[in-house]
Amino acid sequence: MDVNKLPIIKYYRARRARMREQERAQQALRRFSEIYIGERPVDLARFGEFRSEAFPACGPFCWLDQPNALREIGRKRRSGEITAAEADICERWTIDGYFVAEGLISRERIDEVWRAYETALAGGVIETNHESLGEDDTLPGRNLDAHLAVPEIKELQRDEEILRIANLLFGRPALPFQTIIGYKGSSQSAHSDHIHMTTYPLGWLLACWIALEDIHEDSGPLEFYPRSHRLAPLLLSRDVEIAPYEYKASHGVAYHERYEPTIRDYIDRMQLRPEVFLPKAGDALFWHANLLHGGSTRRNLTLSRKALVCHYFAEGVVTYHDLSGNPSRLHRNGWMNPPAAD
Repeated sequence: MDVNKLPIIKYYRARRARMREQERAQQALRRFSEIYIGERPVDLARFGEFRSEAFPACGPFCWLDQPNALREIGRKRRSGEITAAEADICERWTIDGYFVAEGLISRERIDEVWRAYETALAGGVIETNHESLGEDDTLPGRNLDAHLAVPEIKELQRDEEILRIANLLFGRPALPFQTIIGYKGSSQSAHSDHIHMTTYPLGWLLACWIALEDIHEDSGPLEFYPRSHRLAPLLLSRDVEIAPYEYKASHGVAYHERYEPTIRDYIDRMQLRPEVFLPKAGDALFWHANLLHGGSTRRNLTLSRKALVCHYFAEGVVTYHDLSGNPSRLHRNGWMNPPAAD
């Protein structure tokens, strides 16, 4: 081969490679637009960590997060698109960031789900950590994603009425995602779910907390801060200076040292006051992804606080975990396949 031609050959090879890469990237953006609702398509194959700063700032945003949400609720009510009861749910959600559905789940069904959970624990189908706070704290800890192993929990997670409310609040179909079930209160510091379960575009997540027994005020009941979804900023890892890969490297220490004190500072500065949730068995609390909430102090460690919390993403969004930098398992079939519930 004529050595004088080598630079030319290398040039055309590099050019063909660039053209192939450009075509691949264009196909990725077209495929993204077919699957996801984000107004600005992104090439997910180029992502190292899935963190908020990797995504452009854009919509669409949930209809109840829009500045004209209350007017739109009124319009839909007058036109018959939603009922008066549904309009009340949407107004409470828009203003306060939560909605309580009393008696949503029957006592019989609650008991059935709890029996199935205890049977699964006793049979070793699922395991739980002790999470003890002292000698008197003999209750088992919480279990993450028990719905993957216990059909009765999955059925409750996908309850028709729960999904109807979630679909109403999103204005889109809801995808069931994570569950947390357990005997006792979490004693977890105030936080927003956004940093744990994140979406592109932002805001397409909600939670439903279901009481599996009557909750006692000394058991460490759930507490939340009404209207904080609008008052507190949406803080993600970058906003509290948790660097890429740092959460994993620090085994969660960075979250406790930077995120939690920042949230507490906002609560103190805005003089937010918590509301304690003391429901009856079968009552359900729906909350906005940015509503600040946590577990109150367990004044009596022998008291149980049996509950199931379910998280839901909206269909058509990229779902990921900003803290860990991982895509959610809903993308287990590949980022360029429609996210699917468990």
